[in-house]
Amino acid sequence: MLPKENRLKKNKDFEKVFKEGEGFKEDFLVLKKVKNNLKSSRFGFAVSKTFFKKATLRNKIKRRLRESVRIKLNEIKKGIDGVVIARPGLETKDFREIKEIVNKLFKKAKII
Repeated sequence: MLPKENRLKKNKDFEKVFKEGEGFKEDFLVLKKVKNNLKSSRFGFAVSKTFFKKATLRNKIKRRLRESVRIKLNEIKKGIDGVVIARPGLETKDFREIKEIVNKLFKKAKII
């Protein structure tokens, strides 16, 4: 589970990332990132109901994304707020593939 200090929770934090954030795309994932003035990096996850109708599928995707980010936390630069957005097609990937996509995405965004 992602530690509390590394979670984006508030709506205004998500809105700030969506409005001011810089976007990066890799396969079926999109990352929006913006600098924060904190000592830790925080992440949120967006899995749209329009693409993934079943709540169980959305939750499964979010769990896999959270775990992929948690594994990379010690390598991630400090002071970043990010939102990882799932796109259709991600549900076909297994956990190992999702980890690789997240890794490539973070390298592309230069946060690793």
